[in-house]
Amino acid sequence: MSVHLWLGFLAATLVVALSPGPGAVLSMSVGLRHGYWHALRGILGLQTALVLQLALVFAGLGALLAASENAFVLLKLAGAAYLVWLGIQKWRAPAVPEGEGLADVPAPGGFYRQGVLVNLGNPKAIVFIAALVPQFIDASAPRLLQFVVMVATMCSIDILVMSGYAVLASRFRRVAGSARAVRLQNRVFGGLFVSAGLLLAGTSRS
Repeated sequence: MSVHLWLGFLAATLVVALSPGPGAVLSMSVGLRHGYWHALRGILGLQTALVLQLALVFAGLGALLAASENAFVLLKLAGAAYLVWLGIQKWRAPAVPEGEGLADVPAPGGFYRQGVLVNLGNPKAIVFIAALVPQFIDASAPRLLQFVVMVATMCSIDILVMSGYAVLASRFRRVAGSARAVRLQNRVFGGLFVSAGLLLAGTSRS
């Protein structure tokens, strides 16, 4: 991959990462409630799913998913259902004030697993990657090296952007730590997760 081609891919990746979506909602929700280091687990989960999605595209399975209506719908509905479930869980979570909320922190791997499932449950992301990535592949260069470069680029940018969301949200922990504020957070982020799930359920491949 030439420098010119990589810069174009970098710009496209940055635009995609900055677009708000379920990953940003997850990063902000965990950052605001539990702080950046807990949010980082979810962010790493998002990257694991992103690597798998890129691998599917490079293996040619992304095009198969884009062409199969049934596979797209099944994955879309599963992802939407998971987002709605996350939203309901967040909405119903107890309003525990800051400093007393250790009991509602998921077990190790909980936020990471949420990140993986949030990204994997979005088939439109795979279809989008399948449409984007081939435009930046140099047919004369080794595919494995290009895959590594694209993974490193997309994951680095996404980690930086999602970390920005999480850190920004975590700055408000002290002023949003009362029971009333926590209840409001639960309602807001619960509603955002449900909304994201409903929007995903209504999307098409185009």
